[in-house]
Order: sequence, then C-alpha cells, then structure tokens
Amino acid sequence: MVRDNAKAKAAYEAVPGPLWVIAFVALAPFPTAALAYGWGSHEIAQPALSVIINWSAVVLAFLGGARWGLETATGHPRWTRLVISIISPVVAWSMLLAHHRIADPWIIGGCIAAFIFQWLFDHNAPDVPARYPKLSTVLTGSACVSLAICLDQAMRASHMMPVVVQ
Repeated sequence: MVRDNAKAKAAYEAVPGPLWVIAFVALAPFPTAALAYGWGSHEIAQPALSVIINWSAVVLAFLGGARWGLETATGHPRWTRLVISIISPVVAWSMLLAHHRIADPWIIGGCIAAFIFQWLFDHNAPDVPARYPKLSTVLTGSACVSLAICLDQAMRASHMMPVVVQ
C-alpha cells in the first residue's frame, strides 16, 4: 500500500512527455531571438529584441496566471500569494511599454529580474505539484540565458541606435 502511494506520487510529480514538448516549443523564441539580436544585422537585431521582450512579457504573464490558478485552486487562497503572482507580469508588461523609452540594457535587465523573482516565488510556493518548479526552472533558465546574451550585446553593441526620449 505504501509502495503504491509512493508510485502514484512519483507519477503525479513526473513531467509528462507532451508537457515537455509544449514547454520546449514555447521556449524556442528565446534562443532564436537572442541569436538574431546578438549576431544579426541591424535589420534583424532590432526586431529580434522586440520579439524577446514581447515574448518575455507573454511568458511571465502566463507564469503569473499559472501561479494564480494554482493558488485559487486551494481551499483558502492566500491574498498575499495572489498579489505577488501578478508582480512579474506587471513588471514585464511595464518593460514592454517602456521599450524605446528607456535604454535597452535596463529593459532587458528588468525582464531578467522579473523571471528570477517569479522563479524564486515559485520555488518557495507551498501546495504545488513537484513538476511545476521543474518546468519553471527550465523555462526561467532558457529565458534568462537568452536575455543575458541580449543584455551583453545591448551593453556593448555598436549596431544599437541610441534611445531618444521625447
């Protein structure tokens, strides 16, 4: 009986194959945009930066929504966890709206900070399946490495046009 419960728990916590496939497809824009931004011509680099910032906002909104959903599924949702679950999406969408108004390194750094904050929040979350932190670690790692490539390029790239604040 105890062994059956352990097997059932392990099966519940394991990440199913189709979920990994979907996660990796969702991750594809991060390295693709980072490579295009880092080593593409100006005509490719500028749209690639917009892609990675937009995709960061979308993914962070998704992660915040998933966290919100996990919390609201509990018998007694904690309002503090609900409020915290929207911070990363709000920061990401703020970075998206501030793009072209604030220097690119700050925008990219803000996205990295939002991903790390969301990851830390998810890893300290009670009452979540073990697969959720595993998936968020892969997603956060991919996003942050890709964004770090963009940050490096943005901080020293000669192909970046200066930001004009109006």
